[in-house]
Amino acid sequence: MLDKLILLRTIVRANLKIIFANKFIYFLLSGFAFYLLVVIIGLLDADWFPEIEEVYYTLLFPGLLLIFYPTAFGIQNDMDSRMLEMLFGIPNYRYKVWLVRLIIILFVVYLMLVFLSFLSIYTIISVPVFEMAMHLMFPVFFLGCLSFMISTLVRNGNGTAAIMVLIGLVFWISAGIFEDSKWNIFLNPYDFPRDVYISVWDETVFYNRLYLAIGSVLAVLGGLFRLQKRERFIQ
Repeated sequence: MLDKLILLRTIVRANLKIIFANKFIYFLLSGFAFYLLVVIIGLLDADWFPEIEEVYYTLLFPGLLLIFYPTAFGIQNDMDSRMLEMLFGIPNYRYKVWLVRLIIILFVVYLMLVFLSFLSIYTIISVPVFEMAMHLMFPVFFLGCLSFMISTLVRNGNGTAAIMVLIGLVFWISAGIFEDSKWNIFLNPYDFPRDVYISVWDETVFYNRLYLAIGSVLAVLGGLFRLQKRERFIQ
């Protein structure tokens, strides 16, 4: 058991260095800087009376920044370092390597959101820390999985980034159209409509999270399936 734990720690540490190398620190600092900027602007505004739904939107953008780099640039980083040539020699490569990486990314981003949610208690307003982080992970991880799938199609980090920016804009614009429906990618569970019964709202949030979870799984499977085609990645 001890040997297995040591091996697991070694695998996690090695993958963390690969996943979050180079530019990840800039995305991390950018997300934290955005959070601090919103807080400072709010505190300087004497008429600002924050609500819990505002905290959700404040933390959403840092979460998207944190998951963006490792999912969009991961494949390109492997290609640039010739890591793919070695990884494709591992049986069931897509399950043993990138699936583990996605789990690590999910866990790291969740911890970051928990930290920011906890920080919000002292800087903005009291919030349910773990519940807030969990709700944020649904849209964040969905867009991260979608970014991963697109990266297996484009095979270029900058190209993936450009496509994801366009997709993000489309989703953000459509959020104003769908508003409080279950099809809104950025549905805020804490922004309760006053003209809707709470049971109806709970059902809407449930199905929204269910669809995002299913979409995340399908995007991951689509990306892993693309990674089966060795000749498209190894030149």
